[in-house]
Amino acid sequence: MSLERPDYRLGPAARAAGHRLHVYESLGSTNTRAMELSREGERGPLWVVALRQEAGRGRRGSAWTSLPGNLSASLLWPVSDVDPEQVPSLGFVAGVALISALKRTIGPRHLEAAGMAPQDGIEDRTSGRASPFRLKWPNDVLASGAKLAGLLLEAETHPGGRRSAVIGFGVNVAASPQDLPYPATSLSQIKHEPRAEDLFDHLSDEIVVAARRWNRGRGFSSIRELWLDDAAGIGAPVSVRTGGEIVQGIFETIDEAGRLVVRSDDGTRRTVTAGEVHLGSAATAA
Repeated sequence: MSLERPDYRLGPAARAAGHRLHVYESLGSTNTRAMELSREGERGPLWVVALRQEAGRGRRGSAWTSLPGNLSASLLWPVSDVDPEQVPSLGFVAGVALISALKRTIGPRHLEAAGMAPQDGIEDRTSGRASPFRLKWPNDVLASGAKLAGLLLEAETHPGGRRSAVIGFGVNVAASPQDLPYPATSLSQIKHEPRAEDLFDHLSDEIVVAARRWNRGRGFSSIRELWLDDAAGIGAPVSVRTGGEIVQGIFETIDEAGRLVVRSDDGTRRTVTAGEVHLGSAATAA
């Protein structure tokens, strides 16, 4: 059931751009519901938010645990006028927007009070202050090296040729899952009593800004530069398990197609389209 909830609201830029919002008490998956609406004729841009998400999904069919007080949101985006080869780059748009929204939500005062240091010493490009938030290729957000958020991009072609994409955002706001095979964290460890509603307000605006820069894929070079500004592990060891192969080397960059570029010891370069990524000391142990 869709609810009218004044605590979840679109930011002013999102409202001005004609975005809309559906909030549900409970859903299996916000991505699934958004795509169902698209199949029923909804064109978007439309946000779907769930106060409780019972069957969240990550990449490659993995489960995403959403605890009370965390953000579970998906954005239905029309892509019929986007080159199909550019649709995957929406994932980088989402990452850039989420990093900006996190910085706005937390603010420099809370970062300093928490004594948090950036993972790799890069300063926040907008404030000149150190930021703990980093983008891990292809679809994670880290805070001081621990997983804070995951992104999930799905696309579908409907009868008649209409195409749509759904961008899912799962952010550990109030709490992070325990007993995971990797370190995880939440915004509550940075800011006292953070609210998923406030993060969503900023995120809804930042996705508008990033999407305009992206310009249906024609501006991906600009998005790529912003993504690299906040990337985790640039210039450090990386290990990528892709299929039955492990690619190891130095994380050099992402290319104009969004692929990971790995430089091996002999100077040769490999590009990776998808895979399980380990950075830094985890890469050498992988």
